[in-house]
Amino acid sequence: MTLSDVLRTAVFSLRGNWVRSALTSLGVIIGIAAVIVMVSVGQGTQAEIDKLVSGLGSNRLDVQSGAGFGGGGVRMGAGSSLTLTEDDADAIRSDIPEIAFVAASLRGGSQLVYAENNWSSQWQGVQADWFAINSWELASGDGFTSRDYGSGTKSVILGETVRRELFGDEQALGQTMRLGRVPFVVVGTFKSKGQGGFGQDQDDLVVVPLQTARRRLSGANAMPAGAVQQIALGVAEARDLEYAQGEVEALLRQRHKIQPGQDDDFNVRNIAQIVATRTQTTKLMSLLLGAVASISLIVGGIGIMNIMLVSVTERIREIGLRMAVGAGPRDIRRQFLAEAMLISLIGGTLGIAIGVAGALLVGKLGSLPVQLDAQVIGMAAGFSIATGLFFGYYPASKAAQLDPIEALRQQ
Repeated sequence: MTLSDVLRTAVFSLRGNWVRSALTSLGVIIGIAAVIVMVSVGQGTQAEIDKLVSGLGSNRLDVQSGAGFGGGGVRMGAGSSLTLTEDDADAIRSDIPEIAFVAASLRGGSQLVYAENNWSSQWQGVQADWFAINSWELASGDGFTSRDYGSGTKSVILGETVRRELFGDEQALGQTMRLGRVPFVVVGTFKSKGQGGFGQDQDDLVVVPLQTARRRLSGANAMPAGAVQQIALGVAEARDLEYAQGEVEALLRQRHKIQPGQDDDFNVRNIAQIVATRTQTTKLMSLLLGAVASISLIVGGIGIMNIMLVSVTERIREIGLRMAVGAGPRDIRRQFLAEAMLISLIGGTLGIAIGVAGALLVGKLGSLPVQLDAQVIGMAAGFSIATGLFFGYYPASKAAQLDPIEALRQQ
């Protein structure tokens, strides 16, 4: 039999009981559609998380002050003791060439006031490299000058949330506002970044020069001379990240006179490790979603096998007649395998269409991010073909192994 004869006969056989064939393909339809929707949601979620955490910076190290001790010798959390200084930042900048950017910073909260509007937000006192390390860009204004950093002028740059809450549609640039009781002149506004990797509003901040924060903002004067809460570092090459982290730790231990065996009075956090861990977690979740959806595809394949075994039992006499007029075991095997493949391919085609439509619908109406990928659709089509071959081979082989004489005796 030629291939066209096999396909024509398979179509004729399936049309003879089209309701049963349609119900059999339903399992494959649901399986393929579920795989496409679930994997698309998983990939969309992964892409969204990658986008959020990318704002943290993949070549970045954060150095924070270590844990302090409260009353009664109780150990407090990280950052509770101001053990870092601007001199530490300067030493890192001069002694470790792999570090391209260094920015010491102070932070705190304050009530912001402009005219009759007020807003409670966080301020940060920063050095010049802070902008490059955190990938902040100005939407308006020229930002801080070298004089601002050196003399502690009362200049401020606003995040988009703060600008909107205080100024609304009014021009913010050049206006005077208050941080607590201190008047500041707005010299710039940031481009919006939106929500951060941990759900925080990245635009709800104001930035001032580090010396300004130390000298003029409430509570900063009570700090030890030169103390900072954090030093952000940008490494020039990603391959040097681990080496640079080790160098920073060794340098700070030497400067802080920490003896071997003693705990560090600082913490170095590798942002790349956090990003990598989160990305790996979302990949595993995507694979899990695909695996769960694939179970329904397996169930659909088992349904194809069951129906084909029933079909073989019902058509034993037909098989005997075909063998009697010259059909060989190979022809019989091809015939039943073609029927199983046809059921699977029809179900796979409809499943792909329903899956794509379902994924688009979820992305449009639901809150879950969806990312359709041609590779996923191709994988679903491959699964459809594999399902027909795998679950159709056993019934086809069983039909091919029938004895023609015994088959003809069946009523």
